[in-house]
Amino acid sequence: MQYRFFAFLSRMRYIGRWGLMRNTFQENIQEHSHMVAVLAHGLALIRREILGGTADPNLCAAAALFHDASEILTGDLPTPIKYFNPDIKDAYKQVEHISCQKLLAMLPPELQNSYQPLLMEEDPEVARIVKAADKLSAYIKCVEELKAGNQEFSSAARQTLQSLKAMELPELDYFMEHCLDSFSLNLDELE
Repeated sequence: MQYRFFAFLSRMRYIGRWGLMRNTFQENIQEHSHMVAVLAHGLALIRREILGGTADPNLCAAAALFHDASEILTGDLPTPIKYFNPDIKDAYKQVEHISCQKLLAMLPPELQNSYQPLLMEEDPEVARIVKAADKLSAYIKCVEELKAGNQEFSSAARQTLQSLKAMELPELDYFMEHCLDSFSLNLDELE
């Protein structure tokens, strides 16, 4: 029997993000998921190594890699629609859940239990770090677009920054204070 899970995951590169916005550079959910994994790993390390909390950076990174996997089947629904009202938000969560169940069924039965917590975001602390990394990735995209002169992202940048501050995560605050400004620098300035 052929299991199609990994073939479906490879199609993440065809699902574009920011569909309602004029982009200076396009971003797909595969690229986005990689960045979210890097950020989630970093946030978990900050929590554990700098702030003395508990977090599993490897689990956070793995969960982040799969946080948008359901969009392989659903596409990327723009945020203004996804969160328009509680009914739409709840219905979309249900669609995402069903999509993840379909993806799990595409794995060998022996692997399903290992992938379930990654696809279903079962650990609330891991989910919180991944959500913070997801928002952070969105904000970084806004910063990069603004740096390229694309004012289309100015409202999204303000709203996303407010959302980040409202999360009240010490590791996120640390990242924003010590790492975030670097994303507005060019290559020469980074060196």
